[in-house]
Amino acid sequence: MRIKTTTSIMAVVYGIVFTGAAMMPIQSRAADKTIRLAYVEWSDAIASTNLIQAVLQEKMNQPCEIIAMTADKMWASVANGQADAMVAAWLPSTHGHYYKQYKDNLVDLGPNLEGTRIGLVVPDITVGRQTAATGQRNAPYITVESIPELKDYARRFNGKIIGIDPEAGIMKKTREAMRVYGLTNFRLIDGSEVSMTAELSDAIRKQQWIVVTGWIPHWMFARWNLKFLKDPKNVYGGTEKIHTMARKGLKEEMPEVYRFLDNYRISPEDLGQLMIWIQEDHGLFPYDKALRYMRYHDKQIQSWLE
Repeated sequence: MRIKTTTSIMAVVYGIVFTGAAMMPIQSRAADKTIRLAYVEWSDAIASTNLIQAVLQEKMNQPCEIIAMTADKMWASVANGQADAMVAAWLPSTHGHYYKQYKDNLVDLGPNLEGTRIGLVVPDITVGRQTAATGQRNAPYITVESIPELKDYARRFNGKIIGIDPEAGIMKKTREAMRVYGLTNFRLIDGSEVSMTAELSDAIRKQQWIVVTGWIPHWMFARWNLKFLKDPKNVYGGTEKIHTMARKGLKEEMPEVYRFLDNYRISPEDLGQLMIWIQEDHGLFPYDKALRYMRYHDKQIQSWLE
């Protein structure tokens, strides 16, 4: 509850700030010199956006505001110039529909992280001991291996797929997967990343059956043994990349900032470490954890600034 309340308050504050920024005349925005980054409140986007903000402010002496919003508004805000950039564009599949809609009004700086994946996820956890006396691994308590099998176990899953915010790309793909695989006995439950991981944690603790919308990179894969359900019709696509997108004109107005954003690259393992640090504090103080990351990865930070 504490996380949800804090997030809600911050969303309201960011909304007020962002509305003011959107109404600001172009000349005032240029004179203001404050970089505005749009992001969605997903663990990977929170971690990477706070890291970008920390580098801008601590290393480049560049004021920076970060604004939380839904995925559709994130894309629109950068395309119409209300935000300067984002580092949370999942391509080519998850956010493909947004890219198709806004690509003519954006500058794609390319991937900042490679090796991502989305899909439906279940716990891969055994009842009792992980291995038997023979040394072989005991069977997990959820025996489903693929998405088509879900419809045979709808009652065990209470007819629910636990999702996140309804405008997220993974939710669009999940609605498509439900049609393709005929999961008419399931409902996709809207929510947030916080509510999804809370339900996952509770189900694992009670060893109940649960299926959620999941993605890599995410801290939950470091905390629990989880598995992606096989997707024989490839609805969710293969591995993806997270791209950095900038508004048009940023390169000419703020070349050093643009160059830094263009240089920014991070591995799933490094971002995963930052996400774990943030999650250990229940999602609070992500900027402080970004500063901690900077202290441990000075050479990497300097490479982005070259």
